[in-house]
Amino acid sequence: MKRTIIIHCWEGYPEYCWYPSVARELESRGFIVTVPEMPETERPQLASWLSKLAEAVGQPDEELYLIGHSVGCITILRYLESLPADQKVGGVILVAGFVDDLSYMDSIEDKTVLPNFFQTSLDLEHIKSRAKKFVAIHSDNDPYVELKHADIFKEKLNAKIIVKHGMKHFSGEVDDEKSCTELPDVVEVIEKMYE
Repeated sequence: MKRTIIIHCWEGYPEYCWYPSVARELESRGFIVTVPEMPETERPQLASWLSKLAEAVGQPDEELYLIGHSVGCITILRYLESLPADQKVGGVILVAGFVDDLSYMDSIEDKTVLPNFFQTSLDLEHIKSRAKKFVAIHSDNDPYVELKHADIFKEKLNAKIIVKHGMKHFSGEVDDEKSCTELPDVVEVIEKMYE
């Protein structure tokens, strides 16, 4: 049973930005898609987000594909870090993901939220072994997440990297006229992962 779980961003919700269009496309291709509403989305807490993700996953297996957006990515990485050696998922897509608390970024106004996700360093070697494939999708003008994170995912997780032009943080305003309501790259990547 091929299934996908999308974990939304900080201040996100299941109907936000590109999540509905990706969910519809994947469902039309036979995937069971879940987009859980994460708790306390205005001030995410790792413990409650991990618990909600684990509840949505149930029993992980290699027909499960996890998609994270922004803080949803670090939630997924922490979830994979918690899995024992005999459990693995089929693939992970990290959209605007990062590996530290971004406290050096002037654009992050509330610097008190993300540190709770980084009280310990990520065990990227263990995380790498908990999924068959990783893909990281970044924008070349993201105001919050520098492209150096794509390099880290490539080096440490052997992730395939996709860099999109002008997509900012893949949410809200992408330019003066539109917001990011579609992200077909995610659907294409999952289709290739599943082959």
